[in-house]
Formats: sequence, structure tokens, C-alpha cells
Amino acid sequence: MFNHNTSSPVRLTLRALACLIGYPGAELRALLPGLIDALRLEQSVAPARLRELQQLAEQLQAMDPFEAEARYVDTFDRGHQTSLHLFEHVHGDSADRGPALIDLQQTYERAGLAFEADELPDHLAVVLEFASTQPPAIAREFLGEMAHILNALFTALARRDSPYASVIAAVLEITGHRAERVEIRPEPAMDEAWAEPAAFDAAVAQLTGTLAAMAPIPLFGMKKHLNLIARGRHDVADITREVQRSIASEDLQEGGRAWREKRSPEFKGR
Repeated sequence: MFNHNTSSPVRLTLRALACLIGYPGAELRALLPGLIDALRLEQSVAPARLRELQQLAEQLQAMDPFEAEARYVDTFDRGHQTSLHLFEHVHGDSADRGPALIDLQQTYERAGLAFEADELPDHLAVVLEFASTQPPAIAREFLGEMAHILNALFTALARRDSPYASVIAAVLEITGHRAERVEIRPEPAMDEAWAEPAAFDAAVAQLTGTLAAMAPIPLFGMKKHLNLIARGRHDVADITREVQRSIASEDLQEGGRAWREKRSPEFKGR
């Protein structure tokens, strides 16, 4: 598997892998056939690994779009072990991550690149895009410095039997490292990770009361569109109509009167 040409160009390969590890929205799914063609063209990925990546691309094309997107979110946004933000594996949510992100962004800027991505600088897709702009030897050295993080991510994905593990393995092998399972610390359950100290109970109760007292039409509209935005399915025109409806609602007017008169509002849902 590792006898492929390590001096071959990797620009298109790294960009293709950056796309494959990205959110599988309609735009990415339209690019999938071309991504596999790019991987074949440069021959920087071993044949066996290329077949795995092709299977992932074909799977994404065949899946129901919402199912593919939900699987992606469940894989990468539900814990630290499978996070695509590489420094999260090192620094977690500590204050040390901020300076590390700044250093990485300055690395991009020193290379003459303006950072304009929607993601943070340590997102793997961003890292791969940057590496694709560098000469092959520098790109491999840059990514090789992250091999320990990439192997931890590979391990977490492989334990889940995730097809995305093949993308991480391909990145490692391009750098000359073996994709191998390593020891990773168990991740706490979601309930434990998000548990709040008892001291927050009163604040939560107060916030709940405040939200419950908000005008129902604006509140429900906000909840609806936040959910759609999170799924990448929002419609700006629909949001504008909802805002206009909220502004014209009797409940919003009642909320204003109640605030001026220093009393509790009486909403009627219209």
C-alpha cells in the first residue's frame, strides 16, 4: 500500500480530500465524480485506498441527501474525538486553543494567503486547502507535524466503522506516515459532558421563564429558522416574511404595551 510515488504532486489530491471531508451538501455532491478523477490523475493515493475513497463518493451520491448530511453531523459534531478541528484534540476547550489558532492563521498569512474561510483555521478541510498551495515536500512536512492528531482522529472514526476514516488514512499516507490505531481517552457521555453545576439551576429557571414570556409568534419563528439554518436549509426570503409577520403581530404589540406598563403580557398567538 505504501509503495506509491511520494515525490508526486499532491495539489489536486489534497484539495479533493478537503472536499471529501466537507459537509455533503448539494454543491459537494455535484463535485464527487470530478474529485475521484483528480485523485486518479495525480496517483498520490495508493490504489487500495483510492478504491475506498471512490466507494465513499459513490455512497454519498446514492444516499438520501438528508441522511448523508445527518450522518456527517452525527459523525463530526457530536464529540471531541471525531472533531475535524484539529487543535480541539490537543487543547480541548481550554484557553490555549486561541493562541494556537492565531499562530496557525499567521502561518497562512506568512505564506501570502488571506484567510477567508467560513471555518476556523484548524479545521482539517482548511488545513488541507492550505497544504495544497505549497510545494509537495513542504505540504507533506506541514501535514506530517499533525500525524499524531490525524491518527487519533483516524482511530476514533475506524472504531465507528466510518467510511470517512479512509480520507484521514489517505492524508496520513501522503505524508509518509502509516494510518494506525492509537490509544485515545474515552469520551464522556453527552449528558455528562454538558452537565451544568447546580449553581446554574436558578439562572436556567430564570431564562426559561423569560423565554416562556416572549411573544409566541416571534419565539416560534426564531426557533424554526435557527433549526433550518443549522441544517443548511434556510431560505432568506422565508425568514424575511417571518420577521415581517412577527412585526405585524398583535402579540408583539401586546409585549411592547406590557413592558411600558410594567405588567405581564397576555399573548393570544396572533
